[in-house]
Amino acid sequence: MNGHSGHSGRLRRTRRFGSMSMLNIFNVSGSAVSAQSQRLNTVATNLANADTVAGPDGQSFKARQVLFQTLAMGDSGAAGVRVANVLEDQTPGRRVHDPKHPAADGDGYVTYSNVNAVEEMVNMISASRSYQNNVEVMNTAKTLLLKTLQMGQGS
Repeated sequence: MNGHSGHSGRLRRTRRFGSMSMLNIFNVSGSAVSAQSQRLNTVATNLANADTVAGPDGQSFKARQVLFQTLAMGDSGAAGVRVANVLEDQTPGRRVHDPKHPAADGDGYVTYSNVNAVEEMVNMISASRSYQNNVEVMNTAKTLLLKTLQMGQGS
């Protein structure tokens, strides 16, 4: 014999796998928290520029959208998320006829950003909830790990 039974080896592998699973939970949720944080920052930028007008170059602010991509997390098959790109929405800006406005063009139109404040608020709520849910997942995993450690100390 090799000094330990097959049962003990199986138990050891289960513990190692369990630890890796818990670490994956933190990695996956952490990647989501980071991605949603960037999404929230992008939404904040969009909302801050919602009512801006085109500058002297005639270009108005263009809303930005975060593009997510699946991110493999090791050999366990777990997948997280990362921000692949931040894209500008190419939809034309809102044009309002206001010939007295200092930024009006030759035809009396003022071009505003293409930010839709209602869509951005929906994006903000969605990103905020996803962020909060992933923080809660990490807190729950932490609590479970601590309870597991306390169980080992009690015997």
